[in-house]
Amino acid sequence: MELSLLLILLGLLLGLITYFTVKNSVASITRTPVWLLWLVMMTPPLVLSGWTLLYSELPPIDVMLGTIVVCPLLYWLLIQWGRRERKDLGAKENPLQSSLPDTQPKDKVVVEESKLRPINQQEETDLRNCFPWGVYYLQNVEYRPQAILCRGKLRTNPETAYQTVRKNIEAEFGDRFFLIFQESLNGKPFFALVPNPQAQPTPELESQSVTRPGLALGLLLITLFTTTVVGAKLAGIEGESLQSTPTMLGQGLPYAISLIAILGIHELGHYLAAIYYKIRTTLPYCIPIPFLPGTLGAFIQMRSPVPHRKALFDIGIAGPLAGLIVTIPLLMWGLAHSDVVTLTEESRLWTFESLNPRFSFLLTLLSKWALGAQLTPEMAIHLHPVAIAAYIGLVVTAFNLMPVGQLDGGHIVHAMLGQRTAVLIGQITRFLMLLLVLLERDLLIWAVILLFMPIADEPALNDVSELNNWRDALGFIALVILVSIVLPPPGTITQLLNI
Repeated sequence: MELSLLLILLGLLLGLITYFTVKNSVASITRTPVWLLWLVMMTPPLVLSGWTLLYSELPPIDVMLGTIVVCPLLYWLLIQWGRRERKDLGAKENPLQSSLPDTQPKDKVVVEESKLRPINQQEETDLRNCFPWGVYYLQNVEYRPQAILCRGKLRTNPETAYQTVRKNIEAEFGDRFFLIFQESLNGKPFFALVPNPQAQPTPELESQSVTRPGLALGLLLITLFTTTVVGAKLAGIEGESLQSTPTMLGQGLPYAISLIAILGIHELGHYLAAIYYKIRTTLPYCIPIPFLPGTLGAFIQMRSPVPHRKALFDIGIAGPLAGLIVTIPLLMWGLAHSDVVTLTEESRLWTFESLNPRFSFLLTLLSKWALGAQLTPEMAIHLHPVAIAAYIGLVVTAFNLMPVGQLDGGHIVHAMLGQRTAVLIGQITRFLMLLLVLLERDLLIWAVILLFMPIADEPALNDVSELNNWRDALGFIALVILVSIVLPPPGTITQLLNI
């Protein structure tokens, strides 16, 4: 029953995200109804949840793979069938457009009134003077509805060029524009000036706080209650016992505190990194749910652009690293206090009473380390509530490290290799996840979510300057951690450890 409720909730959440993604991305380029495109995109998760609710088991692999392969093709055909006339379009659209509102140029000839206040002839001359010949040789200026594009040739390193031009723009125009530095599809860097919505802040805007501590605290307390109830059930306390003896609810606190600590510190890592780079951001908000696991995690919202790829990398990797610092010790403690049981066909990824740790290389090593000779090839693990919380934290960390779109891993790869390469890696990751489902069918829900997740990450203001070597090395380590969590151990390792 809990699995059915979880699937329904995830389906509703995924449905909303998918609808608004489809509406914002393709509604302007095709006459095909948005609801029809949405229905095609939602077919795989609908088949998954419907089959599970009817038959109390996951659908066959061939059924899911068939819908996953056919639906994107049908989606593309429907878009082409209703494609709008392109007489009003100019150059090819950039597939790497950011989802940041009013911060990305649209490749259209201006056929509507521009949202950008036009600059006069003198201001254009002043703008051209902001690009020193020896730094960035400006060749042409293009006006778009939401941006002014400045194209030319880079004559120095990207960091120097961006800092020099930004300083000149700020000296000439103040805070009227955001200055974005990106690479075009042909690999040539260009500048874009987009209007700064906070260029003339009102007294109300200046006094407005984005942190909202009351909301954050309220959600935290509700999440503490829902996770405590779930933790009590995991500890073997039945609902009737909780109603007759409410004090027994305290037995759910180890699970609740462990899970909230892991997820909260993960988001706190993002928050502190964002504050370090002076990015306006909300406090971490928890998402409570009344059934297992008691929460859908936590999140923060950044209300100002990321300044450069170094900041994007640091913010992206701070969460998983901070979370792992708490997750690994709690997982080791929880595993050491767990029991070993006989391995059966029911021992899978989400059977906490009989977990088979051999689907994950890292979990296999940690389980053997904590349980020692008790864990043999014929044994599974009955997880302690703290181990369940840490295990969920490990799974959440692995999912966030997936190098796709706006997940933490997507930020990391984008910062390391650039936006275009990150999109390619995201597509490859989606395909590899589909193949991994053939080995571990419980990962099917991951593959479906990744398939319908937006593939492009939001660019930083300076999206051209590269990272230093130690950040590249740290990013590589993060991807190694991901692989160690989602892939099973080699046979030689399992034989050597006798597990």
